[in-house]
Amino acid sequence: MSAFGTIAKGHAMSASQVPSRVEGYAIVSEDGMLANSAGVMPDALKFKADQAFFERGLDGVDVVVHGRHSHEQQRHSDLRRRLMLTHRISAIAPDPSNKRALFWNPAGANLEQAMAVLGVPEGSIGVIGGTEVFGFFLDRYDVFYLSRAPAVRLPGGRPVFPEVPGRTPEEVLARHGLEPRQKRILDVERAVAVVEWHRSAKTK
Repeated sequence: MSAFGTIAKGHAMSASQVPSRVEGYAIVSEDGMLANSAGVMPDALKFKADQAFFERGLDGVDVVVHGRHSHEQQRHSDLRRRLMLTHRISAIAPDPSNKRALFWNPAGANLEQAMAVLGVPEGSIGVIGGTEVFGFFLDRYDVFYLSRAPAVRLPGGRPVFPEVPGRTPEEVLARHGLEPRQKRILDVERAVAVVEWHRSAKTK
């Protein structure tokens, strides 16, 4: 279970609550890793076409959600509203360095409350990691965009979901009610592709 998996009594999320749409974005190595053992995304996982796809996706959501050590570092990053998951506060707190950002502890406040304080109560969100944050939203994704770099391996690295490498990222998504649909090749030479995993109608 994700370290953020425990939600305070009275704060559980339901399908009828916000956000209007939850999207996940990740590129992983052949062994399902987001980063190396030091928690750093190596250059071997950085592809121009995938980064462009990632940026376009985040330009289409209202809020970016990530952990304290994750950041997209894009041209429009400073303009985006964001929620940063952390255990260091009791519920919700402003980020003194960014008026568009909030720190959020799901154990003290639910997503609906955090989105309301952020000023986008019915907005869409893009989840960008790390491991525990991706895991926290597994039962809430409407779609997860999983990019694969098949020629890259990162032994001992940081996995995309807490259950990896015991299970593949695809097995984890399927176990949580998502199913693969469209596949797009992003980099033909290096065989980098993204697969859209959508919430099954049976689990909505």
